[in-house]
Amino acid sequence: MSANEPLTAVAARELLAVALEEARAGLAEGGIPIGAALFHRDGTLLGRGHNRRVQDDDASTHAETAAFRNAGRRRHYVDCVMVTTLSPCWYCSGLIRQFQIGTVVVGETENFVGGHDWVAAHGTEVIILDDPACTELLGRFIAGHPELWYEDIGL
Repeated sequence: MSANEPLTAVAARELLAVALEEARAGLAEGGIPIGAALFHRDGTLLGRGHNRRVQDDDASTHAETAAFRNAGRRRHYVDCVMVTTLSPCWYCSGLIRQFQIGTVVVGETENFVGGHDWVAAHGTEVIILDDPACTELLGRFIAGHPELWYEDIGL
């Protein structure tokens, strides 16, 4: 993938595989199965992470924030792609907007609709994949652990 080419659905799905690995790792640790990864537009992986609210007893450790923190400091992020297995919540949408991340790839929006329309309205390219593996993984978790899920989304 070239840094100057539009991100295709095929390329986005390849990037999503990393976030999905992270979601599965979070589930294996007893946490909420949401994963994310931050890439440079050329496909270079900068950071990856998963929701660790349960494991770390820290309400701020969402998948997107973990990937962002693991990427380290950069001068700017407009040439970056945040890939997440789920529509970003308002907290993570704020991170995307604050640092002007250029593109967001969303694995699914069936289990939760966050702020992806809002970040799109502020200039971020949003690609929604409606990936069945992402939908099934989180849907199964929500059915088995509704108390953790509703705590995670603040309800």
